[in-house]
Amino acid sequence: MGEFLTGALAGVVMTAVPAWLAYRNGIRRAVAAAHDAHRVELRSLDQANTALSEQIAQNGQECKALQAELERMESSAAAQASAMDQLNADLVAARQAQAQAGRQALRIAGEAERLRGLAATFERWHEQMISLMARNRAMHEQNTELSSIVRHVVIVSLNASIEAARAGTAGRGFGVVASEVRELAARSEALSKSFGDNLYQSDLTTTGTFQDIQAGGKMIAASLASVAMLAEQFKSGQPEAACQ
Repeated sequence: MGEFLTGALAGVVMTAVPAWLAYRNGIRRAVAAAHDAHRVELRSLDQANTALSEQIAQNGQECKALQAELERMESSAAAQASAMDQLNADLVAARQAQAQAGRQALRIAGEAERLRGLAATFERWHEQMISLMARNRAMHEQNTELSSIVRHVVIVSLNASIEAARAGTAGRGFGVVASEVRELAARSEALSKSFGDNLYQSDLTTTGTFQDIQAGGKMIAASLASVAMLAEQFKSGQPEAACQ
C-alpha cells in the first residue's frame, strides 16, 4: 500500500512538475510579451508625445502668425477708420464750401443783374444826352437865325429913322415907331446874346456830362464783363453733382 502511494505520488509529481514548469514558462512568456507590448506602447506614446509636441509647437507658431495677422488687420482697420474720418471731414468741408460757393454765386448773379440795370440806365442817359446835345445844336442854329433877324431889324429901323428924319414933320410918327422897333431889336439882341451865352455854358455842362456818362458806361461794361467771366470761371470750378 505504501509503495502504491509512493508510486502514485511519484507519478503525480512527475506529471505536475512538467505542468508547473510549462505554466511558469507560459507566465514568463506572458510577462515578456506584456513587457514587449508595454515597451511598444511606451515607444508609441513617445512618438505620440513627440508628434504632439511638434503639433503644439506648430500650433504655437500658427498662433503667433495669426496674432501678428490680427494685429496687422487691427492696424489696417485703424488706418482705414482714420482715413474714413478724414474723408468724412473732407466731404463735410466740401459740402460747406459748395454751400458757400452757391451763396457766392447768387451774390455774383445779383451783382451782375444790378450792373446790367446800371448799364441800361447809362445807355438811356447816353441816348438822352445825345438828344439833348442835338437840341442844343438846333437851339444854337435858331439863336443864330434870331440874331441875324435882330440885326436885320436894327438895320431896317435905322433906315426907317433916316427916312423919317428926311420926311420931317410928316415922318415924325414913323420915326417914333422906328425908334421903338430899334429899341426892341436892341433888347432882342441882348437877350439873344444872353441866350447864346447860356447855351454855351449848357454845351460845356452837357459835353462834360456826356463824357462822364460815356466813361461810366464803359466802366460798367468792363465790370459786367469781368463779373460774367468770374461767374463763368466760378461755375466751371463747381464740385460735381456726386459731391452734393
